[in-house]
Amino acid sequence: MKKHHENPDSCTTCTSCVVHCPVTQAVREFRGPKLAGPAGERFRLLEDEYDAALQYCSNCKNCDISCPSQVPISTLNMKARAKYYKTHKQPFRDWILSHGEQMAKMASLTPGLANLGMNNFISRAVLKGLGVSDKAPLPEYASETFSKQFKRIKQKPSANKAIFYPGCFVNYNQPEVGLDVVAVLQANDFEVIVPEDLVCCSSPLVVNGYMDEAEANARKNIGILEKYVQMGYPIITACTSCGLMLKQEYQELFEIEGVEQVASRIYDIAEFLLELYDEGNLNTNFVKQNGKFMYHAPCHLRVQGIGKPSLELLRMLPGIEVIDADAGCCGISGNYGFKEDKYDIAMAIGSNLFETIKASGIKTVLSECGTCRQQIGHGAGVKTVHPISLVRAAYGNK
Repeated sequence: MKKHHENPDSCTTCTSCVVHCPVTQAVREFRGPKLAGPAGERFRLLEDEYDAALQYCSNCKNCDISCPSQVPISTLNMKARAKYYKTHKQPFRDWILSHGEQMAKMASLTPGLANLGMNNFISRAVLKGLGVSDKAPLPEYASETFSKQFKRIKQKPSANKAIFYPGCFVNYNQPEVGLDVVAVLQANDFEVIVPEDLVCCSSPLVVNGYMDEAEANARKNIGILEKYVQMGYPIITACTSCGLMLKQEYQELFEIEGVEQVASRIYDIAEFLLELYDEGNLNTNFVKQNGKFMYHAPCHLRVQGIGKPSLELLRMLPGIEVIDADAGCCGISGNYGFKEDKYDIAMAIGSNLFETIKASGIKTVLSECGTCRQQIGHGAGVKTVHPISLVRAAYGNK
């Protein structure tokens, strides 16, 4: 993980971030990350000034990826947004989108009813009135959470232990991804532990300015995970936004004891499996599959500086062909694309990716990010799958 410099004066005004900013390309009102981030921060340090254009920043991190001076531009933007909301009221829409964990806990009591209530004409009209787009497809809740299903798994005991941080999307919306992670780790002689008290990673809270709540979540998660790190256990994630928050953004946003030690043991599941491969410890007894797939690397993966581990891993699997889309941001950026005033921007940002997928004729796209999968399915009209599901299938679906 590359070290970022908090000082905005590290910016050399090279405009690399502007060139790589997908929002700048899609909406003229956003003056670009250079002006909104380090340049704006210099003014904000002198006086209490807020640029309304900052609302267009999606925290996709492409500016951070491209910055040769390693300035955490997006983090400067998020801190400025949080400071603004210390003295200004946040829209109720943003509260709803930021508190998905609380909403999901309630919905998980009656998921079928929640899905019906969330996606009918009347409720979508109400949500639109609050500022949530009625065009964006809201992710459905699973009939049973991952955490409930995990408790019923009879794992093969092992001296090798791994901690799995499922995150909200896997836990409440797509538990099958978490089950696949457990199955793959079991196939590699790891017993999986899922601590019950873990909370949302804070990514949705950070992007909408709820920084105090975000820090409270961060402190709770670090306090829990630190104990396992001290025992020498790796911490596995299957969502790139969760992984980025635990590994990098906690350090950029908060001063928390133990955060660096925890960050050093955070692994994306594919990253972890590749490390096992490099050590000669990966179970490569794969069965042959058939199919042609396209892979989309989420922005929140690319900023971690670990390459594209899922793509490398998938290309080890016999019988399948995987093409790297390499077509930029999908536009969703967590909950950005669900907002009424951001939906069209998000779709414009993702248009190159959608057209690339459609032109390929490929019907299934792979990506590690849950909301990326949601956006790709919506924008390109294809089936979307987490890469780890193909890896599990390669182990004979056990």
